[in-house]
Amino acid sequence: MTNITAVLEFRLLGFSSNAHCQILLFTVFLVIYTLTILGNITIISVVTLEPRLHLPMYKFLKNLSFLEVCYTTTVVPKTLANLLAKRKSISFSGCMAQLYYFISLGATECYLLAVMAYDRYVAVCEPLHYGVVMTAESYTCLAMGCWVTGVFTGFLPCLMVSRLRFCSDNLINHFFCDIPPLLKLSCSDTTVTEAVIFILSFLVLASCFLLTLVSYLLIILSILKIPSASGKRITFSTCSSHLMVVTIYYGTMISMYVRPSYNLSSEINKAVSVLYTVVTPLLNPVIYSLRNKAFKKALGKIVIRHHRLHSL
Repeated sequence: MTNITAVLEFRLLGFSSNAHCQILLFTVFLVIYTLTILGNITIISVVTLEPRLHLPMYKFLKNLSFLEVCYTTTVVPKTLANLLAKRKSISFSGCMAQLYYFISLGATECYLLAVMAYDRYVAVCEPLHYGVVMTAESYTCLAMGCWVTGVFTGFLPCLMVSRLRFCSDNLINHFFCDIPPLLKLSCSDTTVTEAVIFILSFLVLASCFLLTLVSYLLIILSILKIPSASGKRITFSTCSSHLMVVTIYYGTMISMYVRPSYNLSSEINKAVSVLYTVVTPLLNPVIYSLRNKAFKKALGKIVIRHHRLHSL
């Protein structure tokens, strides 16, 4: 078998060669990453410790929080290390591993957000059947289905990118191993690879987005039938947090991957990538903790309980 790549490692150009700028970015990214980890771990802990939150809605939220921790950890720690390093590099195998986990976890998040939208649809539009439809077994099957399907979704794009030929040029104009800069860097014909990744991205994002959109259209129609304004407000408040997360996530992902060409400027790619790899995972705990009354009440009870135990 012949060796199809002459590259053993890639050099990541990152954001800027200015030392002061790199230190500033390191500080900002470190603060955001720390808050992201603490915020999502808080959600996982509160949902686990509070029996009243042992409902499918909050169990899905716990899955989403764990996913966000894994998703941002795939990219941010290596980015932080490279911001301080003189030699900003990543091995070929490390690059492919990062790409695989990034794609798999991103796909899993699409599936999970769609399932969470379905859960809200059943709760709002079919409240009398919610206990029958969304049982513990149903939740387990849906959650496991999201994770398993996500794991398999990452195989084909990563395999096709890894089989491309990378010649003497090993400079990736990005801060992590993403699909667009790797396709630009390859000296092979990337037409087939680009087409397959576009079709797969379109199928995953479009199907999940369509399911989410239909769910929320039916939810809105159901809310409009509620006679009282307070009833409409209370019902919509149970869905608004998830709707905000969905809007932010799909907006950035569709702009990056559901297009037949990867010719956007590198700086725009980097800016959009920062949104969904660094910022969005932080918005998840912020949005849910600030807008969900049941969660805030549960968090308060746990804090009071913890304080009483330590004061004894």
